[in-house]
Amino acid sequence: MLALKRLMNSQQRERRRRRRLQARDGSITSTSKRDDWLLCREDGKSLLCGKRLRDSVSNLPQDIWCHIHSLMPMQDSARSACVSHAFLDSWRHHPNLILNKKTLGLEQNACGKGDMARAFTSKVDQILKNHSHTATKILKLDMFDCHDFYISCLNNWLEIAITPGIEKLVLFLPSGYQEVYTFPCSRLFGQNGSSLRYLHLNYCTFRPTVGFGFLRSLTKLYLRNVRITGGELGCLLSNSLALQRLELRYCSEIICLKIPCVLERLSCLTVSACNALQIVESNAPNLSTFNFDGDIVQRSLRQPLQVKDLYMICPNESNLLCYAITKLPYVVSNIEDLRLSSISGERVNTPMPAAKFLHLKFLEIYLDGDLSPGYDYLSLVSFLDASPALETFIFRVDQDEMLFDSISGGALQMRKMPEHKHDSLKNVKILGFCSAKSMVELTCHILENATSLECITLDTIYDAEDEDFVGRCSETSAWRSGKCSPQTSEMMLESNKALIAIEGYIVRKVPSTVKLNVRGACSRCHTPELILS
Repeated sequence: MLALKRLMNSQQRERRRRRRLQARDGSITSTSKRDDWLLCREDGKSLLCGKRLRDSVSNLPQDIWCHIHSLMPMQDSARSACVSHAFLDSWRHHPNLILNKKTLGLEQNACGKGDMARAFTSKVDQILKNHSHTATKILKLDMFDCHDFYISCLNNWLEIAITPGIEKLVLFLPSGYQEVYTFPCSRLFGQNGSSLRYLHLNYCTFRPTVGFGFLRSLTKLYLRNVRITGGELGCLLSNSLALQRLELRYCSEIICLKIPCVLERLSCLTVSACNALQIVESNAPNLSTFNFDGDIVQRSLRQPLQVKDLYMICPNESNLLCYAITKLPYVVSNIEDLRLSSISGERVNTPMPAAKFLHLKFLEIYLDGDLSPGYDYLSLVSFLDASPALETFIFRVDQDEMLFDSISGGALQMRKMPEHKHDSLKNVKILGFCSAKSMVELTCHILENATSLECITLDTIYDAEDEDFVGRCSETSAWRSGKCSPQTSEMMLESNKALIAIEGYIVRKVPSTVKLNVRGACSRCHTPELILS
């Protein structure tokens, strides 16, 4: 409604501007119009002006009203349909349909599952039938909470909505429906699919075949919990030459993923939790970002990828860091941004590199889960040695159990590696800094051998919700509750030990040109025994 008011106000301003220009040019309005204007000024109620305004609004062409409604949010456009028949006709031409229980006014606590499904089906059926003669541009159909709807109704709705001109289609079905519902690929044949730019399917079966239509406009494809084989996906990809972004999550039937060379515009590929996947082959010449979440197998990356940004998380594989340092330099030789999440533990220390990441500038390593007792954090110097152009190093450690001996006070013989220089390194963050001897050695090594270092941050408590380093209790972040994440007494004790280690072994090694940031437990939510100034 605000958009409608703004348009009407702009039209009034434009008419006043034209009258002023006419008067300036010497043109005189008719006596009747001048009298009408005087009458409006003299009559406080401005009845005549109001009537003329209503008449001018009601006389707007239908295509203007349709355009106005297309700019309004769907709910506002639907509400305005209750005002007049003109608005009702415009609402029935609204091109953007976002249909979920919120936009339809359905509350979960107001009806049971069966009632929810019936109410949802009835409303969607009525809306789409009233839009059957309209070219829909956007259809977002979220049926995640409706477990008892009739599949035949869904096919009828897609037949109404998927017509020439549709640009965006989002379909969220209830969990488990990939076993019972097959998306009608035939609806995308010919002109129906030629305008589609965005396709997002969730919980269904999708079976494109060799004769699948030519999706020449498709730029973004998201498949989540979708039953589709690697061959069927290949049929789809080979006919989607404009594709820029591909995301596959929980697609359990894909064994071999092949990205054809015809996808010259593909820049981002995300593969997550596709448990049967064994091979990834990419011939896309401009693929720059690859996000991989899954198991490492012998041939998971068959040939070198020309990616610059790589994120890897392998929930069922230990020793991810060992794999990364020995294999990835050959697989992603042009990498510039590398993020590794090892959540199944590291059983061995990181070996020295056989090859280098010559272009790597940003490295982030996250360790979670079981580490072998006495894991040598100093072995991470291997990554610094393998990355001569590295500028930023972020190391996150989240341990539930302390599997190391804390460094003791007094003099300590530190291991030194003077031949290992890191001339490009400027910024270092260690989040979850502990009092392990090898952690202290790693920090001291960086301070002594990173000749361009500008800032180093040591945080003795790892807080996953404070990844942007804005403050654990920051209430400026929408997701924060106003309090720190809870910490066990063991974690608080270790934080105190880490602060003592920083004061005893690290502070004196910080060059005058380097800024040192140290964070302990939050004084607002915890009371640490020691806080460095």
